Amino acid sequence: MKSSLQLTGIGLRTPHYAEFIKTQPPVAFIEVHSENYFGEGGKSLSILDQIRRDYPVSLHGVSLSLGSADELNWAHLKKLRDLMERVDPCLISDHLSWSSINGQYLHDLLPLPYTDECIEHVVSRIQQVQDYLGRQMLIENVTSYVNFSHSTMPEHDFLIAVAEQSGCGILLDINNIYVTSTNLALDPETFIYAMPKNLVQEIHLAGYSTSTIAGKEVLIDTHNQPVTPAVLDLYRKAIQHLGIKPTMIEWDSDLPSLETLYLEAYRAETIMRETYVTAKRTG
Repeated sequence: MKSSLQLTGIGLRTPHYAEFIKTQPPVAFIEVHSENYFGEGGKSLSILDQIRRDYPVSLHGVSLSLGSADELNWAHLKKLRDLMERVDPCLISDHLSWSSINGQYLHDLLPLPYTDECIEHVVSRIQQVQDYLGRQMLIENVTSYVNFSHSTMPEHDFLIAVAEQSGCGILLDINNIYVTSTNLALDPETFIYAMPKNLVQEIHLAGYSTSTIAGKEVLIDTHNQPVTPAVLDLYRKAIQHLGIKPTMIEWDSDLPSLETLYLEAYRAETIMRETYVTAKRTG
C-alpha cells in the first residue's frame, strides 16, 4: 500500500484521476460513489481497477433509496453486487433516506419521519439488501431542514434502532449532524454521545455553505468547502466518545486540488490521534 495515513481517506472524483495515479498520495483509503462505476467497462472502471491494487476502496452509494415505498431496485443491486465482486471493497454504504417514488428519482437524499412504522419498513429493506449482497452495509445519517410533526423520537434514536434491528453499521456524518442541529436548534452533542461505539464503523467530514432564507441564515450541506472549525470540534468530541474510527473527507463540487484534499485528511487524522491519546491519558 502507498498510504502513510492509517485511518483517513478522501473521496476520489474524476478530475483527480490522472494526478492521483501519478502522485499516489499517502491516504489510507479512497471512497467512490458506487453508481459511477456500474458500467461494464470504460475509463472510470479501468482507473478504479488500477487504484484498487494499491489502495482499499470504499463503495458509497447515493441511489439505493432505502426509505422509499417503491420495491427495491434489484437491477441497481445486481450492478452493485457485480462491482463488489470486482473491487472487494473495505466498506459499503448508502444513506438512511429516500429519493424515489413510482420509479422516478429525485436526485436528492430526503429525510424520513422518525416513527416505529418507518423503522420496521427500513429495517426490512436493509436486511433484504444485506442478504442479497452477502455482507453488512453501513447507513449514513442525512441532513434535514424540516421537522416532521408526526415523528415520535429524535433522529439519533431512529438511526440506532434501525442499525440494531437490521444488523447494519452506521456511517456517522459529523457535518450532517452539525448542519441539521444548527438549522433546527438541536444539540449536536446529544446526537454524538448517544451513538453506541460498536455501531459506528466510519465517519464522514465535509464542508457546508450558508444561505439566507426568509431573513434567516440557513446552513446548506453542499460538500464544497473545507471542514469548518465547528465541525472539527464536534469531530473531536466524537473521537473522545467513540474512539478511533476510519474517517473520510467528502468534497463533491467546486473541487480543490488533490493536495488540498490530502491536507484536509491529514488534519483530520492528526485531530483523531491527538484526541484519542489525550482521552486515553485522562480516561
